[in-house]
Amino acid sequence: MRTTASAVALSAVLLAAAAPTPSVAGEPGVPRLTDDRGRVLTLRGWNIEDKANRGDAALSAVTERHFRDLSAHGFDFARLLVFWDDLEPRPGRYSEAYLRKIERILDWAHKYRVQVVIDAHQDVFGPAFGHRGVPEWATRTDGLPFTPHPDDWFAEYFEPAVQRAFTHLYEDEDLRRAQAAMWRVLADRFEHHPAVLGYDLINEPMGELRPGEDLPSAARRIEADQLTPMYNRLAAAVRSVDRDNWLFVEPTPIVGEGVPTALGKIKDPKVVYAPHFYNTAMEAGADYDPAAGWIEAYEAAVVAYPKAHKVPVVVGEWGPLNNALPNMGRFYRDAMASLNRYSSGSAGYVWCYGGGYCAVDAEGRFRTNKELTAAPYAAAVAGAVREETHAADAYRVTYTAVRGATELSLPPSPRGWRVEVAGRAWPRAREVAPGERATRVVVRAAPGAVVTIRVSRR
Repeated sequence: MRTTASAVALSAVLLAAAAPTPSVAGEPGVPRLTDDRGRVLTLRGWNIEDKANRGDAALSAVTERHFRDLSAHGFDFARLLVFWDDLEPRPGRYSEAYLRKIERILDWAHKYRVQVVIDAHQDVFGPAFGHRGVPEWATRTDGLPFTPHPDDWFAEYFEPAVQRAFTHLYEDEDLRRAQAAMWRVLADRFEHHPAVLGYDLINEPMGELRPGEDLPSAARRIEADQLTPMYNRLAAAVRSVDRDNWLFVEPTPIVGEGVPTALGKIKDPKVVYAPHFYNTAMEAGADYDPAAGWIEAYEAAVVAYPKAHKVPVVVGEWGPLNNALPNMGRFYRDAMASLNRYSSGSAGYVWCYGGGYCAVDAEGRFRTNKELTAAPYAAAVAGAVREETHAADAYRVTYTAVRGATELSLPPSPRGWRVEVAGRAWPRAREVAPGERATRVVVRAAPGAVVTIRVSRR
């Protein structure tokens, strides 16, 4: 979302309306994500993007280093941004060069054991408004005005022309067919690629407010009446060529302020709810205020949909711009604890080498507080998880084992790690020496055994 000052006043209003409730460890009623072997997955990773280059230069800023460094820090997940305007610059003419570039990136991901969700990204609809996403040929405004907001780009979503463009995308039959066809091309091309976990069908969808309608009411109407049928159309398009990979669906960004989504049921057996986790005040430059109850309000709102529809949660974007403010260490600790309670994983925004939102600097060192995202966890558990606890320097999981391998991811540590296993499982213990790269530890257990794995720093 990455908003600016335009939404700060709205944030205060929405938080006042959202009643925080205590969070529950291991949120009951929210299923876990699984792989094709039935193992329980936890995804830890980052978004990877190239918004600056397009056409012949598209995706040139994404390199093999991104995936090598992700893996070296213990991450196993990437949300890869792709743009419809690059894939289909003219109606019905798909860029083979762009598809080959995506494939090369996926090959790098597979080399470093990083699972990828392909995200059909849009910001402020697309290039007709100076951004990326839906092609200009698929942008219809009915002549309504658009005024750029160079210092407050999120405000551009509320420009009449942008809002009308979303309405046409959702309602015009030829644009519906074009969007579905675009997804058939992507899914058909990458269905069998071993790095692909799934598809995020559209990034941060918005829509058109009606006269006199407040934003929470509009968001819920858009989700119920326009996004739900759109996701069902796109699910059918993907399933016409790909029966196996997961479908990630997003609410409007308004869920970030504690407003539960009104999305309806997506008629597919492999759906992931993929909200984003941004706070408007923090995105406008404010420090984290633990007393405001924002994380509690968000968590209470975000678990309602997966409980009702029995789908797992993976948070597709999160992380503030000003990560070095005084309370941001507390924010990262609170946010990680919250994500571990209800989600099957998350992707921070964004893995790049520099300033701003970048996770690391030009030398690949974590920027202030972002190292808190790298902690030990079980990337895959072969069995039913009974209990799980997370900390920056420790991890514990108890599960009832089935046949297969449980895989632990341990980030680099100057002290190394100690792994202890209780139950009918092996190895019984392992010492991981200090190093500069993450270590993956595999544990196997007798089916039916109750196993506890404890990880601690040496």
